[in-house]
Amino acid sequence: MTGHPAHHHQESGGLPLEVLLPAVLVVLLAGGYVLLAGRARRRNLQAGWSRWRTGWFLAGCALLAAGLLPPIAPWAHGDFRGHMLQHLLIGMYAPLGLVLGAPVTLLLRNLPADKGRRLTGLVQSRPVHVLANPVTALVLSVGTLGLLYFTPLYNTVSAHMGLHWLLHVHFLLAGCLFAYVIAGTDPAPARPSVPVRLLVLGVAIAAHAVISQLMYGGFGINIHAPVDQVQGGAQIMYYGGDIAELLLAVALVATWRPQPASRRAPRPQRQPKARPAVP
Repeated sequence: MTGHPAHHHQESGGLPLEVLLPAVLVVLLAGGYVLLAGRARRRNLQAGWSRWRTGWFLAGCALLAAGLLPPIAPWAHGDFRGHMLQHLLIGMYAPLGLVLGAPVTLLLRNLPADKGRRLTGLVQSRPVHVLANPVTALVLSVGTLGLLYFTPLYNTVSAHMGLHWLLHVHFLLAGCLFAYVIAGTDPAPARPSVPVRLLVLGVAIAAHAVISQLMYGGFGINIHAPVDQVQGGAQIMYYGGDIAELLLAVALVATWRPQPASRRAPRPQRQPKARPAVP
């Protein structure tokens, strides 16, 4: 750790684009969802579309905007604590809301039958099956944190604005993938059982705790920022991550639906033992 800030803020000439671009993208994302939700209600008045799902998705968009726009975004450029808060908003809190909005299901409601079958086939494909594996999701969302903070990667990313935005994209996509695997309601190729998902979530909680504690103690980390900023960022990761993962666990329980008894595979009936013939 050094006394230099982890991020380097661009000159004021680049600031409007940094604000305008994410704002436009978030507005387009939220607006597109609302339009599709309204269309889904009109196409099928009986099925409609859940206002709760719409609310969750818009909440996710609001959290995403909070992480990408002032005042948090400028703070994140020059203070590691701001970076960590931004990481939590983009990579943990916003993805939960976006995933609970069931965007794939909404898209299927609006697509023609042939295109809907293509999208369903894509979701059920082998590559998506591998990507949506709990271990894959865990490595991409949590495992990369060790690579980021315990190697020179974080300092390299912080010095280049393009790499910094790529890091945001990684946080968002990896967070959405993990939330989708754990508590998603959209179609999945083979969603694991609830005990397996709880186990994976428990591993993620433990990994976050270990990384944040090592960061707080300064063991093995490679972050060019003042000690107080690094320790503050570690505390934000520890407590903020716990809250996010608790919400994810609640979402898992709330969205879990037991399989109907009629769809369960029937248990094999024991055949009575044949008695020997009496002579």
